[in-house]
Amino acid sequence: MEDNMAAGASNAHDDDDDDNYIREQERLMLPIANVGRIMKQILPPNTKISKEAKETMQDCVSEFISFVTCEASEKCRKERRKTVNGDDVCWALETLGFDEYAGPMKRYLHRYSEHDQADHRANQEKG
Repeated sequence: MEDNMAAGASNAHDDDDDDNYIREQERLMLPIANVGRIMKQILPPNTKISKEAKETMQDCVSEFISFVTCEASEKCRKERRKTVNGDDVCWALETLGFDEYAGPMKRYLHRYSEHDQADHRANQEKG
C-alpha cells in the first residue's frame, strides 16, 4: 500500500516537472501571432494558414534561434565575455553552415549601425 502511495506521489511530481518543462518551452517560443503575420507576408494574398502550420513554423523558428544563439553564447563564454552581439550571431551562422544568412545579416547590421550612429549624432546636435 505504501509503495502505491509513493508511486502516486512520484507520478504527481513527474507530471509537475513535465508541466514546468512545457511552460518553459512555450515561454521561449516566438508569439504565434508574429509567426503567422510573417508567414502571411511571404505567401500569396488570401492564402489560408492552418493553426498546425503556424505551430510547426513556431517550433522550427524558435529552435533555429536557440541553436544559433547557443553557438554564439558559447563563443562569448570561451572569450570570457558576457554579452552576445550581432557579430557573434553572424559568426555562429557561418560556423553552423548558414552562410547564406550570415552575409545578409552582416549587411543589415552594418546599415543598422550606420543609422544608429547618425541618430546619435543628430540627438547630440539637438541637446
